[in-house]
Amino acid sequence: MKLPPHAKLVFKGEIFNTYQWEQEMFDGTHQTFEMLKRPDTNQIIATVGEKVLVTKESQPNKHNYFSLPGGRVEEGEDPLEGAKRELLEETGYESDDWELFRTYDPLHKIDWSIYYYIARNCRKVAEPTLDAGEKIEVMEFAFEDFCDFITGDEYKGDFVTDMLRMKMNGTLNDFKTLLFAHK
Repeated sequence: MKLPPHAKLVFKGEIFNTYQWEQEMFDGTHQTFEMLKRPDTNQIIATVGEKVLVTKESQPNKHNYFSLPGGRVEEGEDPLEGAKRELLEETGYESDDWELFRTYDPLHKIDWSIYYYIARNCRKVAEPTLDAGEKIEVMEFAFEDFCDFITGDEYKGDFVTDMLRMKMNGTLNDFKTLLFAHK
């Protein structure tokens, strides 16, 4: 759910802003509704040759977790621009072949979208430029190992649902073709 246009900002935080609005109920009474808004984020399914990049990350409040490269979309930035910037900053890789795979709106009470992009044929062009609160190790997985990893116990992202769905409905090979298609 997105914020209604008449919602009022009642608290501005570093990441989360709180909005409230009066909502008419079915019986004609009114109640105050509330919702958080935060910057959108992106996750990148990046391929290098026949491999997929995964990151092992640590942040001051969250140690040793696995993720796809990605992060927050900055104010005024298009989600694809943000994905390209995050891939370069976190891994040192670039791609000229991008495709939006899926968008999640994960929580009803938070106005927030997560964009999953495919970045094909990535090439290393620089060393990562990490934030002071990031430690990131880039790892490469063959497709089958990537699928097992994403659906295993160590990965906690939203993409698990898509991967399990593809495994169950027999479309995993179609996804592999999509990932490694060449222009």
